[in-house]
Amino acid sequence: MTSRLVDAGWVGEIDNALAAEPRDIRIISPFLKNGAVKRILSREPRPLRVITRFNLGDFADGVSDLSSLRSLLAAGGKVRGIRHLHAKVYVFGSRRSIVTSANLTEAALTRNHEFGLVTDDAEVISACCRYFDDLWERGGTDLTLKQIDDWESAVTSHLAVGGLRHQLERLPDFGADATARFVPGPPVARVEAEQAFVKFLGEGGNRVSLSFATRDEIESALCHWALAYPSTKRPRAVNDGARMFIGRLTCDPADIVIFGRAAGMRHLPGRDDASAEEIKERPWKETWSHYIRIHHAEFVAGTMANGVSLNAMMGALGPDAFLSTQRNHARGDGNTNPYKAYRQQAAVELSSQGQLWLSDRLQSALNLHGSVPQDELNKLGWPTLL
Repeated sequence: MTSRLVDAGWVGEIDNALAAEPRDIRIISPFLKNGAVKRILSREPRPLRVITRFNLGDFADGVSDLSSLRSLLAAGGKVRGIRHLHAKVYVFGSRRSIVTSANLTEAALTRNHEFGLVTDDAEVISACCRYFDDLWERGGTDLTLKQIDDWESAVTSHLAVGGLRHQLERLPDFGADATARFVPGPPVARVEAEQAFVKFLGEGGNRVSLSFATRDEIESALCHWALAYPSTKRPRAVNDGARMFIGRLTCDPADIVIFGRAAGMRHLPGRDDASAEEIKERPWKETWSHYIRIHHAEFVAGTMANGVSLNAMMGALGPDAFLSTQRNHARGDGNTNPYKAYRQQAAVELSSQGQLWLSDRLQSALNLHGSVPQDELNKLGWPTLL
């Protein structure tokens, strides 16, 4: 992992970052000019989210372009506004972040003396993502073309009567008043365990809808205390303390939704095998008879729709999603496609970037939707060890 201080060549830095990762782009820039925005859009980034200022005085004064907002929306980007915004942050998926004094304008990228940090450190990138997501949540609703049309009329009217600078303050600021402060925790704490896995529940022919209740899945699979693995092979890869993300195969669209997490325990033959009584109660355990026991489990309340899409993670991180694809990509040999890495597997090991990505998104889901109450989990079946 490397970090560099940069004071020139910002066009090249952004072009190189986009070439390395054109997916899941987040940009915070108070001022936007259409030429610089089109430079970003030429790489066809998907998805693209931008936080900027919605102060009409900025557009009337020419430091930002309404046309840049039109270009972003036309390309499928989403834009939100924050009052008094001054930060400039660029995040390129999980691969790179830029924290700089440079706005997304041609002057800043090509002429001005700007200074900043370029990094591919996973912890710094994760912190930048959290900062962006915090502002994004407080940024209100997504910008619409109707709003741009209305703002253009207001700015045009101001300019038509001389565009006097002392009258700029009469133009409104439509940005959200994000008064809360972002408080970053120690970045290293975000990587919760030396190992992290996604454990899959369900099979290709046994998917549930996004409207399926997470509590019903917990009760069916008893995944609040153990994760079941096939009887054909013991799950020996999991060490004590491994972070286990619990995902369910879903349909419409076909995906794997992460709806819970827990700490795992190393598989111990005998102790971690389904008993005859357990198989009698749940016949499917004859085929899925080996356990990874878990503890301190927490699950998103509501339905599967409230969980986190594994497809979204793979789309954002690419080869960096899983440990195997990341290693293959680094050495230039073997499968690097994350969508092929988990086929016919009961679980897949995450890279550090994958663990950070899922931890952040799942925590956001828990904050937004709440967790299944412990008293509800207490009502479900629990094991008895002799």
